[in-house]
Amino acid sequence: MAFIRGLINYFVDSRAQIFSLLLEHIQLTAIAVGVAILIGVPLGILICYIRKASKPVLGVANVIQAVPSMALLGFAIPILGIGTVPAVVVVVLYSLLPIIKNTFAGIHGISPEMVEAAQGIGMSRFQILYKVQIPQALPVIMAGVRISAVTAVGLMTMAAFIGGGGLGYLVFSGIRTVDNYQIIAGALPACLLALLVDFLFGVIEKLVTPISLQLTGQKNPKKARRTQKVILSVTAAVLVLLFAWNGISSILANRRTGDTITVAGKDYTEQVVLCHMVSDLIEANTDLTVKRSPMLGGSQVCMGAIQSGEIDLYIDYTGTCYGDTLGYTPISDVEKVYQTVVRDFDEKYDLKILKQMAFNNTYTLAVKPETAQEYNLKTFSDLARVSDQMVISPTLEFTNRDDGLPGVMKKYDMDFKKVVAMDSSPRYIALMNGESDVVDAFATDGLLKKFDLTVLEDDQQFFPPYYAVPVIRSDVLEQYPELEDLLSQLGDTLTNEVMSDLNYQVDEEGKDPEAVAHDYLATHDLI
Repeated sequence: MAFIRGLINYFVDSRAQIFSLLLEHIQLTAIAVGVAILIGVPLGILICYIRKASKPVLGVANVIQAVPSMALLGFAIPILGIGTVPAVVVVVLYSLLPIIKNTFAGIHGISPEMVEAAQGIGMSRFQILYKVQIPQALPVIMAGVRISAVTAVGLMTMAAFIGGGGLGYLVFSGIRTVDNYQIIAGALPACLLALLVDFLFGVIEKLVTPISLQLTGQKNPKKARRTQKVILSVTAAVLVLLFAWNGISSILANRRTGDTITVAGKDYTEQVVLCHMVSDLIEANTDLTVKRSPMLGGSQVCMGAIQSGEIDLYIDYTGTCYGDTLGYTPISDVEKVYQTVVRDFDEKYDLKILKQMAFNNTYTLAVKPETAQEYNLKTFSDLARVSDQMVISPTLEFTNRDDGLPGVMKKYDMDFKKVVAMDSSPRYIALMNGESDVVDAFATDGLLKKFDLTVLEDDQQFFPPYYAVPVIRSDVLEQYPELEDLLSQLGDTLTNEVMSDLNYQVDEEGKDPEAVAHDYLATHDLI
């Protein structure tokens, strides 16, 4: 009962955000489905007339459908960048198969006698297509569109992964922070939207089906059809008004009193807080307008986005830049790591690394207190002794980095019983449920405090320093040099203890990360 009350309160408190994200989701889905129809229906018609093309076209559509959506999104990012475009393109590609196949099946399934009769009265091939084949095939075509539209609603949640907006923002954010309220706040409207879309396309399917072919059992089918038309007309009018209102709102929101820069953050709590903190700081102390892109994705996504000019500034970590981006072997020398990153980012990428902040969010390994007590675990070396009895659940990124799991296992001669890689927050759930024994973590992670975990000491100092550093495009810094001093003021105040507490406020206390960032700046007279 308490959970239900908490959920209701969350919906009430966050209603503006949920509604805004819902509108974004509807718009993105409508665009994707519309484009898929414009591509899929003509392709389906084409392969009906050019039979040799049917196997290759359907084969390609089937292959696309078989590729995991996130993998397809990963392929699209280097080409199309981040934001709504790659998300819409991926959903369009996934929506094509049912539309193409049903269009082909609908037209192909029309009786030859009907086509011959049309030819007999002197109709041209185009007239037969337009007046006979398409009208007869419309119910089957609409069934394919209906399937694609419902699927598109669910798939569009991945747009949030690359800063495209939509309800996926709440889902991903909730997963990262183990916040069930957020997950439901994103998933429930998406489910209801899918049901609504299915209903509306079902109505359209009935409207395009001749009354004589409908086995409705209704006494007055013509009246029912008029009711269906009214439902669709009202729905169309509402959607037009919503789109217009949202478009006008976006225009007003994007009115610039000065120049605009884009600040991004990676896809976990600390980065979201830092993204809003940097944005508020800039807007309060300059004439710049800031476009925010929190929850953008991992290190490679952010790096690719700043190199392509889609974002102007984000916060990274010296160890990540040194080892993961530049490919150097991890070292523990703080100053050498920093100076190398400053030099190489300038020379190789034309990016400026500003003054490093006061907190070092280095990697670590953590276990439950009872596990630490049972095996007398205090250090990584202690863990190495019993690693063959342990299951570790690291993040996907940690598993694939030389300065991550492969390196630490080699350094300490660890040999875990099993490695089960997963997304960031589910690994904590696996640990608490007893499905794993060890997780990787960040030193400032608020979830460490939330779950009361024992953090092990990196006694051989394998992990390099991970001091937070602002990464900014050189041309942007040249245009706005005041940003360097401004961001250094922020960095001086953020210690490990401070950052951990800010993360805890979001992860455990359920506070909005934007509010946490704003309150901190206000408390320290930075805005």
